[in-house]
Amino acid sequence: QLQLVESGGGLVQPGGSLRLSCAGSGSTLDYYSIGWFRQVPGKEREGVSCISVNDVSTYYLDSVKGRFTISRDNAKNTVYLQMNSLKPEDTAIYYCAAAPGIEVMGTWPNPLYFDFWGQGTQVTVSS
Repeated sequence: QLQLVESGGGLVQPGGSLRLSCAGSGSTLDYYSIGWFRQVPGKEREGVSCISVNDVSTYYLDSVKGRFTISRDNAKNTVYLQMNSLKPEDTAIYYCAAAPGIEVMGTWPNPLYFDFWGQGTQVTVSS
């Protein structure tokens, strides 16, 4: 059973950077497409970015294009979300999620098709 653990969240000033990590255990992430989602209280979970199996495709929410970069390190069984030029509106709990294969990319950014979820990490952008 795949388990995901996010880390790297915290408090950062506007314009700052954070790198979130999504570490997998119990299975290799090589076989999974990985998505990053975020959620604030009272709002639906929002797809931020995803990367397909074999890194063939990557998608980004329009508001984070050019600022966020998703990548994976197969040797460390970890997927990263590098977040630069952070804005207060990026404040949320960030979750990573996994789905086997590449089919989920066709349903992006619907979170319902992701099978495994981490517990989330809080990102707060504030001066």
